Amino acid sequence: MNDYSLADDLSLALALAGNADLISHDRFTSLDLVVTTKPDRTPVTDADQAVERSIRSGILAARPHDSILGEEYGTEGTGSRQWIIDPIDGTTNFMRGVPIWGTLIALAIDGVPVVGVVSSPALGKRWWAATGHGAWAQAHGEEAKQIRVSGIDSLDNAALSYNSITGWDGAGRLESVLALSRSVWRARAIGDMWAYMLLAEGAIDIVGEFDLQPYDMAALIPIVQEAGGTFTSVTGEPGPWHGNALATNGVLHEAVLHLLESTDQNA
Repeated sequence: MNDYSLADDLSLALALAGNADLISHDRFTSLDLVVTTKPDRTPVTDADQAVERSIRSGILAARPHDSILGEEYGTEGTGSRQWIIDPIDGTTNFMRGVPIWGTLIALAIDGVPVVGVVSSPALGKRWWAATGHGAWAQAHGEEAKQIRVSGIDSLDNAALSYNSITGWDGAGRLESVLALSRSVWRARAIGDMWAYMLLAEGAIDIVGEFDLQPYDMAALIPIVQEAGGTFTSVTGEPGPWHGNALATNGVLHEAVLHLLESTDQNA
């Protein structure tokens, strides 16, 4: 088995994202988009499936010994190196012509995400990171720029994205998100991957969300962390394996965790 550097793996992920963008953007707003419903009653399009097939094919050709976890086609292979794919994060936006969606590609080693790429062709932007290599963003036609989270150090000056109020309510945590919303300067429901990328760029300071799968989160984690932020579950566990996410600029993380915990205890 070959030994690959994280720079090599990141280069592969970026190339895979480039190919995926050609497929997804071509299908975005197309009149013949095919939409079906999965057993969990969530929608899937022919674009989701085509993008994941393209990424899987590229991984199998370049890293034949690695395993793959994807939203549409499940798990393939075994081993300590696992590529984690969300072919179109924000499928409902994609279906409705809303440009907030993107392809998420991650590499986790021993369960820890170490490479992440988020590519959003409809927004004309891509973000990426690998552990120890910084976090970067590039808008179409511009040079890549290193990105950094904000330095906001108090909740009353912070901007929050809670993503979906029904997600918090469904998890029995409605009072928690209401308390957090009352504690911050500004709260909005900015959905899907974009909220986390705005966090990594320093535009917002806190993102919290429920009802997630590993492929919804894995690519986001290296980008947030390499930008100087912190990414855990809403109860502080690391990694994308807990069904929910709390990402902050790092400075605010303990304060947010404490507020959420204390609200739950008093509910």
